[in-house]
Amino acid sequence: MVTTTKSELGLLPSSIIDIEALPWVETAPGNEMKVLMHDPKSGMLTLITRIAPGACIPYHVHEDLEQAYIMEGSLKDDEGVCTAGSFVIRPKGSRHSPMAPDGCTMLVFFMKPTKALRKAIQNYPGIEIN
Repeated sequence: MVTTTKSELGLLPSSIIDIEALPWVETAPGNEMKVLMHDPKSGMLTLITRIAPGACIPYHVHEDLEQAYIMEGSLKDDEGVCTAGSFVIRPKGSRHSPMAPDGCTMLVFFMKPTKALRKAIQNYPGIEIN
């Protein structure tokens, strides 16, 4: 199954995503993502991102609320270190360029994706762009 869009969610009471079947797509050097859900109207986006050891996520501004659950590794920025098992909430307007000293895999929920993510999801299989 490919990524589920909100239009598909309306047809069924539930959607089960085969995460293993989704492709990893590079978003920046050392950064990959799998898009689990995207609502092109609201911008809501859910993804799993994987960051290689020592890699950084390029500097960005959060255009709305972001929530992330750190599944493996750690993510470090000016506000501190989030380790496996941590849940972090970043408000609209927050900005940073986090790095993953030992690598990091996380489940991330965006109310609206960042500019860089909007560009990256344009090439993701099964994604609708308005």
